[in-house]
Amino acid sequence: MFVRVSHASKRVTSAAQASIRRDGLVLPAPEDGFQTRKVHLTGPRSSHASSAEGKQKREQDRQFLISVLESSATKRDAKAYLQTFGPALARGGDAQKRPTSAGGLQDSTRAVSEKAQFVQGPQTEANVATDDKPHVAIVKLREPQSWDDALLDGVVRTLTQLRELGLLSVIVLDCGADQAETSPESLQKVVTQQTDRLLKAIGRHGYPAAQLVNSSIWKMAGTPLRESQSPVVASTDLFVGSEDTLITPLRHGHLLVVSPRACSEQDLKHTAADPDTVVLTLASFFAGLQHDRRLVGPEGMVDDDPGCQKRPVKKASVDRIIVVDPLGGIPSPRQGHGTQVFINLEQEFDPIQEALHAKTSAQPTNPRPDIPGDRKSAQQHMENLRLVRHTLALLPSTSSAIITSPTEAANFRGSRTGHDRGREIELVAGGVKTRRWQNPLIHNLLTDRPIYSSSLPLGRIKSPKAQGANFEVVPNMPTTTLAKKGLPVTIFPDPRTQPWLPPKPGSPRLRLTDTCIDLPRLVHLIDDSFNRKLDVEHYLNRVKDSLAGIIIAGEYEGGAILTWERPFGVDEETAFREGRMVPYLDKFAVLKKSQGAGGVSDIVFNAMVRDCFPSGVCWRSRKNNPVNKWYFERSRGVRKLPDSNWAMFWTTPEAALDNRMMDYEDVCRNIEPSWADKKKAAD
Repeated sequence: MFVRVSHASKRVTSAAQASIRRDGLVLPAPEDGFQTRKVHLTGPRSSHASSAEGKQKREQDRQFLISVLESSATKRDAKAYLQTFGPALARGGDAQKRPTSAGGLQDSTRAVSEKAQFVQGPQTEANVATDDKPHVAIVKLREPQSWDDALLDGVVRTLTQLRELGLLSVIVLDCGADQAETSPESLQKVVTQQTDRLLKAIGRHGYPAAQLVNSSIWKMAGTPLRESQSPVVASTDLFVGSEDTLITPLRHGHLLVVSPRACSEQDLKHTAADPDTVVLTLASFFAGLQHDRRLVGPEGMVDDDPGCQKRPVKKASVDRIIVVDPLGGIPSPRQGHGTQVFINLEQEFDPIQEALHAKTSAQPTNPRPDIPGDRKSAQQHMENLRLVRHTLALLPSTSSAIITSPTEAANFRGSRTGHDRGREIELVAGGVKTRRWQNPLIHNLLTDRPIYSSSLPLGRIKSPKAQGANFEVVPNMPTTTLAKKGLPVTIFPDPRTQPWLPPKPGSPRLRLTDTCIDLPRLVHLIDDSFNRKLDVEHYLNRVKDSLAGIIIAGEYEGGAILTWERPFGVDEETAFREGRMVPYLDKFAVLKKSQGAGGVSDIVFNAMVRDCFPSGVCWRSRKNNPVNKWYFERSRGVRKLPDSNWAMFWTTPEAALDNRMMDYEDVCRNIEPSWADKKKAAD
């Protein structure tokens, strides 16, 4: 009943290395901004290249590129990345005379084969429009004063590697609101110290270094700002008053450090500004949504003539919002000490916020004032979640947000004491020597997905192991959360008001022909996903008395049809009375254009196993279906049915399978397909 995917390749390293040796990579040049320079990783040596320092740099670049290519899971990911960020790497200069980094990376990524993933039908290449705007990540670093130098250096190294991959960081420091409440002078001193520390750290990782921006954020004077009428878009009295202080250094490849302070229009004095509000202001400005704001003219004067105001236009492409917080990602309300790997904000914002609010209302578990308790941590998580939601509301649906810890951002997941700690950071933070530990920020840039699938059960996520490393590996789950605007999820019947239970014989049933379901769009979804025509009449007749419910993601971009089945030869009354109704996944479909991107399959699968059938569900797939690996990783068990071409999967706990396995097998053997071509499973 399910899908086709490209085969996985287990040998990408040698091919990638050979391709990198053969082809150079073009990176932004320090002297001419977006002009390009060619970095020869091998080949004829110049006097500089023959030096030990030059040789070490070439080796680091080569290892970094290999690591990058290995972390790009599929060719589709590599193509999407190149379509989006390739022009940014190659921008500037005479295209006829200079090779482009897009070409170099394109050749290198030819060696990267696709791993098994949930895709159906022939794969199509996305046609992504590109422009000449810089690609930007707005990064908030929270409490950097609590990070040691090695950890800060690891985070900075990751940000500079993102720049090499085409994503420039605009960094805002958040040194803590508590200090601002007690002493603004003390806070300003800490911010200044940490800004200098950050600038020096960035300067150690090549040119162009960072540029400090002190005068771009302004505060409106006059009438107090009205509260936003939208629960999603937040209002702010800050605006970007000087465009060139931000755009010009970005066009020359600099990382920007924006001070969390604003200049008042009224008295031209600088005061501390809320870092979250600064992030929102920057996102609004870059996205071209800074309406009703006055821009500072070339003479430094504010133009009050409405007729002379510049019309806001898009200044840069904000592809990522990155929050680096010692608390890490958003805790999962379903998993005690786990982190929410992926958040579909359209569906999950309210329940996650309610769970966090419940923690903030509870009594603190730790009475010591010097140690933050659950309540304080939950409050900070709520602020991070709201920041992400408000910011993404201003940006295109292709943008995403990452909330992670500094240890994950630096790719440093262990704790170690002694004189070797600096070397450990050097090896781990760059993701070069320990490639098993993928950097979540780099991986996400290349794939637009979290490192671990959000539908993967906790037991299938294995902690990384550092072979030969003399330090303790953190055994906890990943601490990184990826958030997207996502898709609304509609479930009929709604399990929050009507749990999915076996229906009593003769009771009313949901029908696919009910007005709440758009049957033509549902049929198109199935036909497009499976690349074969559904026999609609046959299918409607088959499920009319067994339909349990239906899950729809977005505007029929993905969905699942689930049924209550009876073992062969058992009547409905007996099956209900004896508890032998089998929860069955009949159709699981994702539009081709949404396959392998956006997490649509994960969203639908999670809705099925968490909301609809939390006690378990079974389904079948052809034995030779390449996507069976995807199913296996998300199921509790699999059995190949003898004398058939079917493999049976289930998510039911083992304790509940004592007397059900035979019924599961009987249903999976005897479900009659409803395809117009009448092909059987063996075909």
